[in-house]
Amino acid sequence: MEQLIVLERPADNIVVLTLNRPDKKNALSIALRDAVSDALDTLRQDTSLKCVILTGAGTAFSAGFDLSEFQASFGDRDFHAQLWASSDRYHRALLGFPLPLVAAVNGPALGGGMDTAVLCDIRVMADTARFGHPEAAFGDVVYAPLHDLIGGAAARELCLTGRVVDSAEALRLGLVSEVVPADSLAARSLAIAQTIARGPRQVLLHTKAKIIARAAIDFRATLEL
Repeated sequence: MEQLIVLERPADNIVVLTLNRPDKKNALSIALRDAVSDALDTLRQDTSLKCVILTGAGTAFSAGFDLSEFQASFGDRDFHAQLWASSDRYHRALLGFPLPLVAAVNGPALGGGMDTAVLCDIRVMADTARFGHPEAAFGDVVYAPLHDLIGGAAARELCLTGRVVDSAEALRLGLVSEVVPADSLAARSLAIAQTIARGPRQVLLHTKAKIIARAAIDFRATLEL
């Protein structure tokens, strides 16, 4: 079975974590979420690490949560509990990761895929990518982390309408720090990670701790976000 994530080390102190379900547009199944959470739990113990780049395989960053699993959870209490426990753990793993996370948004980042990028510290976006919360039409939307990034007015509008945001608007809103040609995304995100990694690890840990504390996002369950 193909690995759900791929870990690469372009430098001793940088890891690239790639979501690897390209045939499903990197939809965040329980297994994929757990693989990411497991990897982040391991990486936070790596004393040589300074930065993680998160990206997607193929043409999408992530199409969001795997909706087929929500359908399968109807009437199955155990599976329903597993689905949400996995979700809670996944969001905590991203939100509380103690070192900088750079999202290299290579394609559509929708629903939980948008949340994944938002929960990173820096977002670099391919000019062909886009963001959106299509689930606003039928379910809860994760709001707090987006509010923390772009402010209440813009976050409310995007979460209530679910409309798609292209790269130009994402840059204008401050949702991403840079937009680059798709074929330059990997190199540019690595350059940013290398710039970050010039700092002492202890300083990066302290700065990230301030970022987490200032965001003050606390939750017991994903649907509270």
